[in-house]
Amino acid sequence: MLTGVVGAGYESPPNEYGLDEIQVRIMTVDAADVVQDTVDSLPERLDDVHVIAESPIDVRGATVHVVPDEFACNAVRKGRAQEWARRSLDCGKEFVLYLDEDSLVESLDGLPDADIVQLREKPRRTGSNLSYLADMYRMGVQIEQRVFARLSIPLFAWGGGIAVRSEVEDETTWDRETLVEDTAFVWAAFRESDVTFALSDAVCRNEAPPSLYEILQQRRRWAAGNVQASTMLPFRYELLTRVRNYAWALSPIVTLIVVPLSLLSVTIAYSGLFFAASMGLAVCTLGWFLLGVGYYGDDHHRWALAVPLAPVITVIHSMGTVAGIVSPPETFRVTTKVGSE
Repeated sequence: MLTGVVGAGYESPPNEYGLDEIQVRIMTVDAADVVQDTVDSLPERLDDVHVIAESPIDVRGATVHVVPDEFACNAVRKGRAQEWARRSLDCGKEFVLYLDEDSLVESLDGLPDADIVQLREKPRRTGSNLSYLADMYRMGVQIEQRVFARLSIPLFAWGGGIAVRSEVEDETTWDRETLVEDTAFVWAAFRESDVTFALSDAVCRNEAPPSLYEILQQRRRWAAGNVQASTMLPFRYELLTRVRNYAWALSPIVTLIVVPLSLLSVTIAYSGLFFAASMGLAVCTLGWFLLGVGYYGDDHHRWALAVPLAPVITVIHSMGTVAGIVSPPETFRVTTKVGSE
């Protein structure tokens, strides 16, 4: 909430670099059909498009590169592939734009003058309405991204659509072991260099997780990776990042504790203060969900009818965060994609 207030009034800076100054790199394991949809969504003026894959695939309109099995570095999975691409691909462009395999580009006509440019995301519905609503709720919460350009270090990065000035990429590299390679890259860049950050108006329509299991595993990896990587931050930002993650883990308190106790007429010590704080959190939960609905635009306003489900949606959004803090995953797991149907 505080970051939302500090970021109030933020407007994305105007574009100063055209599409001819951007090299696109789409990251995948082997999801050819999903990647093809993403390539097809790119503006025609983006003519330097590369797909970085773990296995050979056929994609029209892009040059496909397969990361060699023998390539070794400190980074793993996606970060390893990004590091291979950084070392191996010639880039005569000002920016490298990294997209996830499912990041359909809805709007992109250039980039502002910043070293790191975060594209906005707008997840699209796949197999689970509840997962989709949880991502809609997350979009309401992510008004906090507006403040990142005003902070010394952004609190996180979304790797589904992020552009990096090529010289900054070479200075920072992706060569570090982490579950959240994009956030860790941004934190390393700010720690090691005097870089700038901007939130773009460009939008990517990525896939919401197709099931509750997939959203749990996705959020679990995000939470565990952010907590682990936060040790690279200055103490005040490490503390802020940890508090942010723990707050998300505790956010379903209204649903899991207050509502059942109220229904059972159970009283607890200091119940007045506890109830007031919980109800305040409940109001924020409803507000964030409605902000997410508003972010999607007029054609999605019907989803506001789901506001009674907001407590349940909060639990779905947060359960993976709890799992990531209590039981961090040992390996990187790619969220399942369904592609166009």
